[in-house]
This record gives sequence, structure tokens and C-alpha cells, in this order.
Amino acid sequence: MTEQKAERLRSLDVFRGITIAGMILVNNPGTWSAIYPPLKHAEWHGCTPTDLIFPFFLYIVGVAITFSLTKRKEQGTDQNKLILHILRRSAVLFGLGLILAGFPYFNLSEIRIPGVLQRIGVVYFIASVMFLKLSTRNLVIFGSGFLILYWILMSFIPVPGVGYPNLGKETNMAAWIDNMILHGHMWKATRVWDPEGILSTVPAISTAILGILSGIWLRRKIDVFEKLTVFFVAGNLLMLGGYIWDGFFPMNKSIWTSSYVLYTGGLAIIFLGICYYLLDIKKINFWAKPFEVYGLNAITVFFLSGIVGRIMYLITMTSADGQEITLKDYLFSNLYLSWLDPINASLAWALSYIFIWLGLMWILYARKIFIKV
Repeated sequence: MTEQKAERLRSLDVFRGITIAGMILVNNPGTWSAIYPPLKHAEWHGCTPTDLIFPFFLYIVGVAITFSLTKRKEQGTDQNKLILHILRRSAVLFGLGLILAGFPYFNLSEIRIPGVLQRIGVVYFIASVMFLKLSTRNLVIFGSGFLILYWILMSFIPVPGVGYPNLGKETNMAAWIDNMILHGHMWKATRVWDPEGILSTVPAISTAILGILSGIWLRRKIDVFEKLTVFFVAGNLLMLGGYIWDGFFPMNKSIWTSSYVLYTGGLAIIFLGICYYLLDIKKINFWAKPFEVYGLNAITVFFLSGIVGRIMYLITMTSADGQEITLKDYLFSNLYLSWLDPINASLAWALSYIFIWLGLMWILYARKIFIKV
């Protein structure tokens, strides 16, 4: 735990809070059988509002890398110590992801190794080291190169055992690599491929690099409106590039295609630009406090909300008709489904879950407790 110290980029904290609130919203419906379409991931190709959440967070990780590591470099921190610090944080994130994946039984024979926190940890480590070791120009080269290399691997290299390159769910190159290396330890809904798999982490690094480049630009001592102009121009050009690339390498969150990186990265730049204008330039703050509360303990609330969500499935209750049901289903049925239609009851549950965790995080915020990994 640590207390908040130096002045921060408030827009980044608020953007992070909005993103984490979105993660909790889409991960915790009252029932998975009744969800509004924008709160679902695309079935395969395509991009819904829900598909923006994870790339937004990795983009935010990249921006934060620039601010935190630049400050440490300016303070004269030894680079080897910095890398050890980065490695420790990455390992903690990866470990928390494994705990979340295995809870409560921790069956090591089939525990899922990839995951959201695991990908954040890996991307954070690689992107941080690249920021320390590479010039801005080389960051652009590597970020672009990762996207082009991934496109070539996925679109032109024949998949072993299949015989031709393809983007099918179970037959693409990323799925083949995941199944070869992580067999038995992937997402339980698929078992033969993983949406946070090995090869698809490569373009995810480019998402974080876009954040790093944005952070470098924001730190420049130039007119703020020049910063914003470049942000909005760059954001729109990236989105346009994503749309064009989508024509022959479709946007797809599950395999993190290069067109998806450009499109979501462009949107993230624009969104941060809007937050920066409202909060750090115009100081229009009346709406931002709840999201700032979430943003300052983002990993904490994501991890704990996931654990508590699992616990509610472990505790059983007896329903009015004498049937044994989980605590989650009991509360959902009695508090929401008893007076709302299923899809609105499901949304009401998710929104309530967000507000409950907001209250808990506000207690930490009021006590100036910010838990860092």
C-alpha cells in the first residue's frame, strides 16, 4: 500500500477507471443468457463496444509506462534495478492472474495459464524494457513491425496439420501454437485456443507501444492544443488504417488482429485526448470522481471483484420451491428477476455490482490507500 504523492495526469486515472468499470460491467451480468448486444464480445470477426475495453487498458498501461519510468530515469535510478522492479511487477500480475484462473480449486493439471492479468503482466514487461532500451523512432519501427509480422504469420504461412493459412477459430496459426504449447491449460470455453494466447500477445505489445508514444507526446513541453490536434489527427488516421486493413485482415479481438490494434488504438488516443481536454486543461471535474476512485485501485478492484464473483457461485442456498441454487442465482432471482424482465434484470445486477465495488474502493480512496502491485 502507498499514499498518493506526486501530481498525476488525472485524465489517465479517470480513463483507467472508466475502463475497469467497463470490465466489471461486461464480466458480471446477472445471467449470461440475457445480455444486451453491445455488452457482448463479437462472435468472431468484428468489434463491439465490449471489445474496446481490454485494448484500452493495455494502451493505458503504455501511457503509464512513459510517465512512471521517465520519472525514475530522471531521478537517476539504475536501469538494472528498474528492470528488476519491472520484472517483479510483471510476475505479481501474472501470479494474480493464475490465482484468479485457479480459484478456488487450483487444479494444476488443467489451470488456465493465459488470461487478462497474465497478458497485462507480459505486455507490461516487454513494453517497459523496450521503452528503456529503444529510441522513439525504434519504438515506432518495432510496433509497426510486430503488426506486419503478425499479419504475415496469420495470413500467409500454412498452418501445420491444416495445410493452408486461415483465420478460423480452431485452425489458425495462433490456435495451433496455443494448442501445441498450452494444451490442456487454455480457456475452458474452447480448450483448443485462447483469446489471450501466445502469438496474439505480439500485436498486443503494439497496443501498449501506442500508449507509450502517446505518453511521450503528452510529456512534450509544447502548446496543449498542438498536443490535442496531433492526438485527434493520429487517432482518426489509425482508425482509418484499421478500417482499410479490416478488408483483408479482419478486426478480431480473440486473435488481436493488426487491424484491430489500429482501430482500437486510434479510438483510445481520441478518448484520452477528450479526457485530457476536459480534466487537465479545462478542469471540468464534476463527473470524474467515481472513475478516478476506480482508476487509482484498478487492479485491486478487478481482482477482488472476480474472486467475489466466483465465491457467489460456490455458496448454495435453498430457493422458495426447495431447490438448491447458488447464492448468485438466489440473489439475482429475488432482487432483480422477480420484478424485471431477464435482460434488464441482468443489466441491473451488473450495474449494482459496479456500485457496490465503487463504495468499497471509495473507502480506500478516502483513507488514501492505493494498492500497487
